[in-house]
Amino acid sequence: MNQTITEQASSAVIDATSAVAATLRVTEIFFSLQGETSRVGLPTVFVRLTGCPLRCGYCDTAYAFHGGESLTLGTILERVAAYGAQHVTLTGGEPLAQKHALVLLRQLADAGYSVSLETSGALDVSGVDVRVSKILDLKTPGSGECTRNLWSNLDHLTPHDEIKFVLCDEQDYVWAREQLQQRQLAALCPVLFSPVHGQLEPRRLAEWILRDRLTVRFQLQLHKLLWGEVPGH
Repeated sequence: MNQTITEQASSAVIDATSAVAATLRVTEIFFSLQGETSRVGLPTVFVRLTGCPLRCGYCDTAYAFHGGESLTLGTILERVAAYGAQHVTLTGGEPLAQKHALVLLRQLADAGYSVSLETSGALDVSGVDVRVSKILDLKTPGSGECTRNLWSNLDHLTPHDEIKFVLCDEQDYVWAREQLQQRQLAALCPVLFSPVHGQLEPRRLAEWILRDRLTVRFQLQLHKLLWGEVPGH
């Protein structure tokens, strides 16, 4: 029995060591104010992973499609810790396109951070640690990637997750309103409606939401109001 316990303990140490030594392709790690979601305005460390299988027409992080540097999870955790912040967001690109992203999310939660994941909704979120807030960005027709939505992801959402619609025009708004009502999304978690920066006038979206009495949160991208299109904010 003692030998079995010893072997199990050794195996756990090996697994933990391997997890820290695993690598992810990282575009940048930076400290800024959260610009979106219900955490807007909170000082947050952002870990932006490289690569994305989608090509949304309004994408503002195309610089993260390629390049980056290979970092061990241990190095990423050290760089995050150096900022001394409570909140951490894993973003992209599409973070879940890299297999070790799930391990990093778990380790960040284990370290006591308040962790959120920004994901396109095109990849399976069922393996994401339950302590992590999933921000599911459902793609509208105007994005050009509407057919990539993995609707089964809705089954894995909890009240501390969020659904986000980035809207290009009124057609996108009508489509999002239909999804909201037909799929009863507001009963799953908070729902966010956001205009594409520089494309849909924010006031128009606000008026539509009020007109239709939608149970959603209107949001603007705070970081763009503060810093414009500057990467790393």
